[in-house]
Amino acid sequence: MELGRIHLIVKGRVQGVCFRAFGEAAARELGLTGWVRNMPAGEVEIVAEGDKKSLTAYLSQVKTGPTMARVTEVIESWSQATGEFEDFKIIYRGSPYT
Repeated sequence: MELGRIHLIVKGRVQGVCFRAFGEAAARELGLTGWVRNMPAGEVEIVAEGDKKSLTAYLSQVKTGPTMARVTEVIESWSQATGEFEDFKIIYRGSPYT
C-alpha cells in the first residue's frame, strides 16, 4: 500500500451546500485522514492523506460533490504523506487548526 497526500481547492457552488460534511463523510468512509474547510473567497480547501487508491476514489467523489453542489474546478496537488493527522475533521473559522 503506497501512501500519499492530496491538497485540493474546490471551486464552484461549494459553500452552503453541505460540502464540508460530504467531504468529511467520504474521507472517513475511505479511511483517510486530514481536514476540510471553507475559504474566504468561496472555495473549499481539503488536505487528505491515505493510500493512493483511496485518495483517487476520494478525488472522484469530490469532483462530483453533494447533490446541491456544482463543482466547476478542482485544483489538485499530490505529495508524500506526512502522517500528521489522526482522523479527518471539518475546520471551522476561528479554529486553532486554520
